[in-house]
Amino acid sequence: MINENISYKSPNYLQTGDTVAITCPAKKLPRDIEDAVNLLKSWGLNVILGETVHASWNQFAGSDELRTADFQRFLDDQSVKAIFAARGGYGTIRIIDRLDFTAFINHPKWIIGFSDITVLHSHIQSLYKTESIHGQMPLTIREGSEISLETLRKALFNEEINYSYTSPANNRSGEAEGILIGGNLSLLVMMGGSVSEQDFSGKILFLEDVGEYLYSIDRMMWNLKRAGKLKDLKGLIIGGFTELKDNDIPFGQTPERIIMDQVKEYDFPVCFNFPAGHIPDNRALIFGRMSSLKVDGQQVHLSYSVIDTKISL
Repeated sequence: MINENISYKSPNYLQTGDTVAITCPAKKLPRDIEDAVNLLKSWGLNVILGETVHASWNQFAGSDELRTADFQRFLDDQSVKAIFAARGGYGTIRIIDRLDFTAFINHPKWIIGFSDITVLHSHIQSLYKTESIHGQMPLTIREGSEISLETLRKALFNEEINYSYTSPANNRSGEAEGILIGGNLSLLVMMGGSVSEQDFSGKILFLEDVGEYLYSIDRMMWNLKRAGKLKDLKGLIIGGFTELKDNDIPFGQTPERIIMDQVKEYDFPVCFNFPAGHIPDNRALIFGRMSSLKVDGQQVHLSYSVIDTKISL
């Protein structure tokens, strides 16, 4: 078996005076994001707004052609050191195969976002073995907790971030080390069978979702299990599963029970209530980074391997 826990490339960390871009690869913005621009400027960054920030085409931030061109512009521009997806929603999958990552391969840069942006995370980690950041986006910064915004800043500027918290759920204790991958459950399932599908073997998997029916969560977990995605995990981290719905005839299981039923025959550590997902306290996670997970009853600790140097470009 190929060792998938090889080191992924880490883009150069940000420094004061660097330029970052904001673009909308999916749904259009419902309001301005001036608060997010001001926050990034307060970190000492120059901010460029893409055309899609003010564009509209049905529910999308402009046509597929415009959203592709906007993202491509920032992939190719070597003066742009990080690309923030302004929001998620739906639409990234419509442009992912149109994007040319040649410049990105030679000059990796941070791509930041969550939810629908799972498409980008999965794509660049599957094909290009490059780290990215699952974290607050410009649209969510207004409601974001202070600590979640600080973890995003630390992740971008190469300051240490480790997480320790208490989970009231019935976790499964254990210790694991592996590359952290994941994102939105629905999007990860949707990546199955495509070039953007990742190898889960030997990885620590993070999952979150929002607005789904309980039976749909069950169906997607069955899909991952039947596809062999769960059996060789090193660890499983469950973040926010929020705004879930049920049918008139109740499904009868909580999300925690649904998930544990699918991994009960395995022995890797499992923890719930991780502070990330469609919640105000959406703390930054570095996907593609070697990580250590320790679950001791209700106590959970996640730490990253320290990266001391930049990659050579």
